[in-house]
Formats: sequence, structure tokens, C-alpha cells
Amino acid sequence: MAWYPANCNAFPPLNCPASKRGRARAWIAALAKLEPWAMTQLSSDLQALISTIDQDALLADTQGWSAINTGTANLDGLKDQAAALADAFSVLPGEVKLVDPAPVSAIGADGAEFEKQHGQHLTLSVRPDAERRLLFTGHMDTVFPKDSHFQDQTWLDDDTLNGPGLADMKGGIAVFLHALKAIEQSDVAEKIGYDVLINSDEETGSLASAPLIERMAQGKYAALTYEPSALPDGTLAHARGGSGNYSLTITGKSAHAGRNPQDGRNAIVAAAAIVLKLKDIQTAECPINPAKIEGGAANNVVPDHAVLRFNIRPKSPDAAQQFEAALAALIGDVQQAHEVSIHQHGGISRPPKPVDRKAQRLFDLVRDCGASLGQDIKWQSTGGVCDGNNIASCGVPVVDTMGVRGGAIHSADEFMIVSSLSERAALSALVIHRLASGEEL
Repeated sequence: MAWYPANCNAFPPLNCPASKRGRARAWIAALAKLEPWAMTQLSSDLQALISTIDQDALLADTQGWSAINTGTANLDGLKDQAAALADAFSVLPGEVKLVDPAPVSAIGADGAEFEKQHGQHLTLSVRPDAERRLLFTGHMDTVFPKDSHFQDQTWLDDDTLNGPGLADMKGGIAVFLHALKAIEQSDVAEKIGYDVLINSDEETGSLASAPLIERMAQGKYAALTYEPSALPDGTLAHARGGSGNYSLTITGKSAHAGRNPQDGRNAIVAAAAIVLKLKDIQTAECPINPAKIEGGAANNVVPDHAVLRFNIRPKSPDAAQQFEAALAALIGDVQQAHEVSIHQHGGISRPPKPVDRKAQRLFDLVRDCGASLGQDIKWQSTGGVCDGNNIASCGVPVVDTMGVRGGAIHSADEFMIVSSLSERAALSALVIHRLASGEEL
């Protein structure tokens, strides 16, 4: 048997340095718990569906992909990863394509706008003429740059593996690949169509893939995104706030700090004034984080240039709109009071993600499928953001933490609970099966 339930004793994978006797005991415990559970909870068809999920193959894919450094700026690594993913997803029906990123600009420390380079995105379309179509998304990039010291994998115990991108989210990509492989072998495959999108820039806000996400979300009945679970116990992220990143370039006038400072217009002072006013307009519904001021000159020169960077986290669409109006007024006030010019770059890239009726029914479906697998699925709201925000803004119900259980993401302590690979693949396969069988949201 290739799959085992979430509530069985964790057993060591093939390449873990555990004894054969210990592995055998774990198999016996797993099978003992599986038999009564499987007979009472799942039909023979569903048992056959999940029995095709191969834990060792899931782990091999995840470890292989984790070994490729895919920091968002590592274009060579992303190219290698895209090729590996294209090969892996080619087993599914449909044509795998690599799509060029959309143009994205940023503001340098000197205030000049420049184009940021990104890797290609992977897409796959299966049965595009099906009446009911789903969207599956993930990201191939990580937060670990090419020169990061965190490149290797380390077993922490028999069921916990530490390594870059294992949880966030190369394990998640493996989960939905293998769930879809199982579905394609089932009797419901022809009843459903789906698109796959794996982008290369999620960790920096998905600006180079946002148009593609929006286009691929159109007309979808539901979406599943494979970020790691919100908590190591498998808890899902529910409603999410939004996120916006801004750069304000302030241009003043230089002058001698001793002879004629009155003739200068200090860009650093204007930037500081904006920071204080930003905190004044902050609300509980829209936290604001001034993050960095760049610029200045020699101590005896009134600085004529500064760049202020900040992030906002609106919890609702109304809060986002109110902030935009307040920011416009603030910029006008500071320009007039300090006699500087201010150029705004950026904005809200992740809209807030409330959970509407259809989205809640999708959460309920995931919970019910989890219960049939012995998994206790819970959820909680979070201030974090992901591509699920973008998908939800298109009116598509989405659950966006269907990936592996793990934690400490974005740090060298990142870990994945290895048994959750097959656990979550089985969960996904059942959810997809229910949707393909006509489950209404």
C-alpha cells in the first residue's frame, strides 16, 4: 500500500537513517489503524483513489526540487526548476507551457525607475472545454537567494525534514501533482477540467504573474492553492488581509548647510514628516509599516533626494480605499508644507481576501473530506498574504493553504512534516473527486 492515514504513527521514509525493524513496526501500526477506518469511512472507489498516492515518490520530488536554489532573483535556478517541473507535470494530459513574466518596475535608492527581471511561469491546461473547471496554483520561488548559506536538507527526526522551500512550497507542488495524477486514474477525471499555474515571483508579491493569475482564474468553479498549512497541525488560513508596497521618491533642493540652508528644501525632513503622518492615519483596520528611508548627502549639504518605502496591511476593501484617499491627501499636504515634489510608485498588490458563502462551502468541503481521512481540519484568519488573495478578488472561492504541514518558513529553520505529503495529497484527491462528482458550492 502506497498511502497511510494522518493519524497513524509516523514511519521513516526510505532514505531516513532509521532501523528496518522500526520501519516494520510503524507499517504494522499504520495498517492496523487503516483497516477499520477505511472500511467505515470511504467507499471502495475512494480507497482505490488514495491507494495510488505514493509517499516515497512525493518525497523524492520534493527533495529534488528543494535541492535547486530558486530565490526569486536567481533566474538560472528558476530556469532549472521550471524545466524540472515541466518534466514532472508532463505526465498529466494537456500541454505544459512556460510563460514569460509581465514587466515589473521598481525604484532604486537613487529614485530612478528600473525594470526587475523575473523567471518564467509554468502553466498547464487540461480539458479546457469541461463544464466545471478548477484552478491549482503554487510558486517555485523561495526567499533564499543564490548565495544563501541555507541550501541543504537535514533530518531532524524520523518524520521532520529541514530544508529550503520544503514547506514553502515545493512540498505543496508535489502534493497537488500527485493528487492530480491520482484523479487522472479515477472514474471522474473526464468530468472536470483544470488549469495549473506555478509562478516564479510569489515571494515578492506576484507582480510579474498577477495578470496571468487573473486571466487563469476567470470562469473557474473553485481554486486550491498549495501554501503550507497556517500551523504545523494542519490548520488552514481562512480570511486574509491585503498588502500593499509603496515607494515615495521625494525631490527637494540642495543648499549649503552653513551658508544658506534656508534656500534648501530638505528631502529627508519631508520623508520623516510623511512617516509621522503615516502613523497618524494608521487604523486597526489598516496597519502601516514605514520600513526604510534612503537618500541624503554630506553633512554640510541640505539633501535634495530621499526614497521612503512602506507596507500596508488593509483588512478589508473599504480600509484599502480609505487609505488610498488618506495617502493622496497626505502627499499633497507634505508637498505644499515642505515645498518638495513627491512621486508615488507601487500600491496594493494583494487585495484583502474575505470569505464569502461559496468560499466557506469550499472550506467546509475540505473539512468534511479531512474528517473522512481521520484529519481534524480547522482554520483561522491571518494577516499573511499569498496568491489566494488575487484569486479571491476574481470572485473565485479558494482555499490557499492546502500544502504540507510544516513551519518556520522564510528562515533557516524551515521544516516539513514528511508524512503530511501523502496526507495532504489524499485530502486534495478527495476534495477534487467531490467537486468532479458534482459537489455544489
